[in-house]
Amino acid sequence: MNLESPKVTADKSQQEMFDFLTNVENYEQLMPESKEKFEVVSQDAFLFGLKGMPEIKLKIKDTDEPNLVVLGSTSDKFPFALSIHIDPAGDGKSETQLFFSGKFNAMMSMMIKGPLQKFIDSLAANVGKM
Repeated sequence: MNLESPKVTADKSQQEMFDFLTNVENYEQLMPESKEKFEVVSQDAFLFGLKGMPEIKLKIKDTDEPNLVVLGSTSDKFPFALSIHIDPAGDGKSETQLFFSGKFNAMMSMMIKGPLQKFIDSLAANVGKM
């Protein structure tokens, strides 16, 4: 299953946005209002829980400074990657878009597609407010 967020523009340069997104503590600011739990578990990983969803642990799996940050699930039951592409948008601004990719069976995909799309759209909207 592949999902993508709309592109959003933020008042941070491409490098500033990359630096922001490679600090896992900052993801708490990006979480939707339905966040029930957020915990930094290591320098490159955090755990979060949203209402009605199981807790998920994400780890920074890859980076390409200052263009890309890839977060990956640490669970074998829910394997996915969230790629955050960062492009310059002129005068201290950046354009960011999130791409979700995961392998799930058809039933699971049907159940989680809507909530996941809302989640990545919410993350993107909050990135745009930075």
